Amino acid sequence: MSPRTSLVCLLSFVLIGCEGANPSLSEAQSRTLTSASQAPTGLVPAQSVSASRRTAITTAVERVAPAVVTVQTETVERVPVDFFESFMGGRSGERRNAGIGSGFVVRADGVIVTNAHVVAGATRVSVAMRDGTTYDATVVGVDESNDLAVVRIKAKELPVAPIGRSSDLIVGEWSIAIGNPFGFVLGNNEPSVSVGVVSAVGRNLAGRSEAGGAYIDMIQTDAAINPGNSGGPLVNASGEVIGVNSSIYSPSGGSVGLGFAIPIDRTKRIVEDLLEHGAVRQPWVGIRLQTPQADNARDAAKAVALVARVVPGSPAERAGVKVGDQVVGAGTRAVRNPFDWEARLLDIRVGETLPITVRRGGRDVRLSLQVTDAPEVTAQKVTVLRELQLITLTDAIRQERGVASSAGALVYRISERIRDEIGLQDGDVITQVGQSRVSSAEAASAAIDRNGARGPVFLVFERNRQLYQTSFYLR
Repeated sequence: MSPRTSLVCLLSFVLIGCEGANPSLSEAQSRTLTSASQAPTGLVPAQSVSASRRTAITTAVERVAPAVVTVQTETVERVPVDFFESFMGGRSGERRNAGIGSGFVVRADGVIVTNAHVVAGATRVSVAMRDGTTYDATVVGVDESNDLAVVRIKAKELPVAPIGRSSDLIVGEWSIAIGNPFGFVLGNNEPSVSVGVVSAVGRNLAGRSEAGGAYIDMIQTDAAINPGNSGGPLVNASGEVIGVNSSIYSPSGGSVGLGFAIPIDRTKRIVEDLLEHGAVRQPWVGIRLQTPQADNARDAAKAVALVARVVPGSPAERAGVKVGDQVVGAGTRAVRNPFDWEARLLDIRVGETLPITVRRGGRDVRLSLQVTDAPEVTAQKVTVLRELQLITLTDAIRQERGVASSAGALVYRISERIRDEIGLQDGDVITQVGQSRVSSAEAASAAIDRNGARGPVFLVFERNRQLYQTSFYLR
C-alpha cells in the first residue's frame, strides 16, 4: 500500500495537568512517589517485565518482529517539460516519487516476501531492517494476479519469520498485523503492531479495495491495516505467519476494520515458483464459466458455477467435463459460485490432480482433472524486435482467452519500452501487418521485418474482442 499522495501529519501532544488540593502524604507514600519519579524511562528490559504483563500476543510479536522489514521504492513519473526549469539547467520531464511498504524475511540468505503493488513500476528498491541497516534489493519475481512479490538482498544470517498454516484458521482467533504504516511519518523502521481477530476466511472482494484490485479467497481481519502495512505479515497467537497483509476496504483510505491478507499456504506455493522460475506457473484446466448477469457483487455471488465452455484438448475435456455442468465441488471444498471456483484455481499447482464434482442431470458426477501449464506457456515463442515475443494463435488459446479472431499472433511478452512506443500489450492478438493478414507468429515476424525495411509498419490487433490499429518505424 505505497502512499500515492503526499501525507502531512501534524502530531499534537497535549499534557494536561490536574491541579487541586492534595492532602498530606504519609512517609510510605512519599517514598513510593520518590522512587517512581526516579525510575528509568524508555524501553523496559524484557527480564524486568512482570510475568503478568506477558501474553501470547507479546510472545508472538517477539518471534516475528525481528524478521519484518521496510520496503522502500522509487518510481520515475513522466511529466510535461517545464520550459523555464529547462532553460535554467534543471531536469525536466520526470518526477521521482518515493513509496513505502512492508515485507518479511523467509530465508536467512536475504529472501523477502512483499506485495506486488508495493514494488510495481519501481526503478529502485531497497530494504531497511528494524535497526536501520539498509540494503539495495533486486526483484526476483512478481505475481500480479495474487499481489505477491519476492525481493532479495545480499545479506546472511537474517532473522526468519516462522511460517504457519492458513488451512486450519479459526474465525475469532487472535490475529496480529505487523508492518510500517505511514513509515515515512513515524520516522524509524521499528515495526508497528496492531491486534484483532480473524474475522472471516475465504473472502472474495468483488468491489474495490485500497490496493485497487480484485482479491479472491482472502483472510479478513479487523487488526488495523493502513498504507505502508502492505506486504507485512499477519500472525497468529503462536507467533507464526498465516497471511500477507495486502488490502483494505475503506471509504476513507484509512483502516475501518476491514483488512485482508493473502493466505500463507498460497503464498508459499507462489514464492517457490518465483524463486525457481522467476515467474509463477499458471495452472490450467480449460474450463470457462458462464459470466453472471448481475449488477452488483452480491447478486454475482448468488450465481452458480455453470460451465459455459470447455477448451478442446484441455484437461477438462479429457476428464469428461461438459458444457452445462454445474461445478459444486473442487478438492475438499464446496463451490457455490464462480468466486469459489476461481479461489480453488489459486490453490492448485501444475502437475497436480484436481478432483471436482459436477452436477449433471440432477445427479453428482465426480471427475479428476490433471492440471497442466496454460497452452501458451508450452507453445513455441518467436522473438521480434528483441523485446517482443509472439506465439501462434491456436484453437485452444483462442477459446481459453476468448479471442474472436480465428488466426493471428498472440503477444506473449513485451517490454515496457516497446509497449509504450507501439501501444501493444500482453494478450493482444496481431491479425494484420500492412495489407496482409497473418496466420502465425512466424508470418507476423516476417511481415514486420519486410514492411519495416520500406517505411512505417502498420498493425491491426485485437484486444478484448475489439480491433485496433497502430503504426511505428523500426529503429
